Amino acid sequence: MAKIRWTVLAVATAIFPGSALADWKPIERVEPYAISGATALDLYRSIGERGPKLGVRRVIAYTDFKLTWRRDYQPRKDGACVLASATPKLIITYRLPQVTGALSSQTRSAWERFIEGVRAHERVHGDIITDMVKKIEEVSVGLRVENDPGCQKVRATLQEHLGKLSQEQRQRSREFDRVEMGDGGNVHRLVMEFINGDRQRSN
Repeated sequence: MAKIRWTVLAVATAIFPGSALADWKPIERVEPYAISGATALDLYRSIGERGPKLGVRRVIAYTDFKLTWRRDYQPRKDGACVLASATPKLIITYRLPQVTGALSSQTRSAWERFIEGVRAHERVHGDIITDMVKKIEEVSVGLRVENDPGCQKVRATLQEHLGKLSQEQRQRSREFDRVEMGDGGNVHRLVMEFINGDRQRSN
């Protein structure tokens, strides 16, 4: 049985007072993959056959992202270096199944409830990613390291912050998925209601 998995890299950060943060918004994209079938069970099997392959298994959907930065490191006259600005470009990609072909009204209704629940879960991951990038920005802008005329120490300091906080954020993502996909969780319930509800209506 296919399971939903999300690829998320995220960090938490501390705020530097007096920092000027950029006004930006993430770019969100949907990359559908085609599935087909006459019943909910057929559709779910098609997901298992055609869903994105992550590792050794196929999954229903995932949220991924690409993050790049435009950073301005400024050496000071006193020998310090300050990260004066850090502007992100965040592209969030939602990989979701899309039905091809006609469905009966009952199966169509079941599918719409199912896929909306999947989208809702994915949007939470999108929000987590966006929040992560805002916190990276907060810890970046205004970061100052003394005795760093070549602005190398400040880069290393920034990476230390992000490495530690990335682990914390990954744990947050894993915990969210554990609850959602565990027995009785929202995603687990969505799958069961989708398959069993359509089957019951067909009998």
